[in-house]
Amino acid sequence: MEDFLQKEILSNSIRSYLYVVGIILAALLIKRLISKYLAKLLFKIVAKAAKNIERQSFLDLVVQPLDVFLVLLVSIIALDKLNFPVALNFTVYHITFKQLIDSLAAATVIIVFIWLCLRVLDFVAMILEERANLTVDQTDNQLVLFFKDFFKVILVIIGILMIFKFSFNKPIGNLLTGLSLVGAAIALATRESMENLIASFIIFFDKPFITGDQVRVNNFTGTIERIGLRSTRIRTMEKTYISVPNKQMVDTIVDNITLRTQRKVELRLELGLSATAQQLKSLATDIKTILNKPGIENKTVYLMDTGKNAHIMSVDYFTTIDQSIEEFTELRQAVNLEVIELLETSKIELAAANTDVIVTNKTPDRAV
Repeated sequence: MEDFLQKEILSNSIRSYLYVVGIILAALLIKRLISKYLAKLLFKIVAKAAKNIERQSFLDLVVQPLDVFLVLLVSIIALDKLNFPVALNFTVYHITFKQLIDSLAAATVIIVFIWLCLRVLDFVAMILEERANLTVDQTDNQLVLFFKDFFKVILVIIGILMIFKFSFNKPIGNLLTGLSLVGAAIALATRESMENLIASFIIFFDKPFITGDQVRVNNFTGTIERIGLRSTRIRTMEKTYISVPNKQMVDTIVDNITLRTQRKVELRLELGLSATAQQLKSLATDIKTILNKPGIENKTVYLMDTGKNAHIMSVDYFTTIDQSIEEFTELRQAVNLEVIELLETSKIELAAANTDVIVTNKTPDRAV
């Protein structure tokens, strides 16, 4: 039995292979226990900041990448105790096969580690979002989503730099110098994307609008659902979902409907020329009386213009902002109906109602 265990295959004894396989199998068997223990330990550290977040939600985020990271790390450490077979030590494009395997192993560990960091970042964002939901202001929620995406990009960049450092043995200092030159060229080539990124910071700190605000921009009216690094997503009144570049949201005139203090209604009455001055004066007074309703704060009624086709009376009034859309439309409909009834009672016709077209056929006199 001892002779069998000492027998060498590919520069390693069978005993060494069994040790390595045993360590990897043990890691596979207890990985879930260790990862759950570490996850619970980490959760206790942040439990005070995450009072209303269930522990299971944290475990669902962290346990799986912890499993993979632990098994991978233990496997690489165990396999490193074996002697690399001489028969496999060949060269591929000036790189030995051993160096290639080591580089792939290091890159894999870094990728899984960054994956774990991204999951932890998701949990931190979940905690911050929970706290942001306690405030009435939606700016906090907006900032959480923004910086979560921003730091995810930073983590991915750090992971790429670590792969270059530990897998390809490239000095990061020289790499950053080269990347700065490449970054300048990319910045020129992707100037619009950089402008959108800068505009996103302007939006967050200047706060012309926040998530949940109703805005009107580029002939579209809708609700801000998300402000990203590149664009702002808007749910329109037609329930479509549009993306507007952040630079355009900064440079264009944006009407923040949510911040208005009143709703304005404009009504233009084109009255027939048969209406007398006294009738028009009485009509303006009666319309002002109609507008004395709860919910209407300011009103203006006057004869705006007159001409050869019609007398134009302007009726403008403002309603309170605390009304719902249904209450606003009902009030507007009630005013319109009462104005129509008033016109009928006053026997004042609209301009189109008394327009007659008379066609005459006159035969010219014949010359004698």
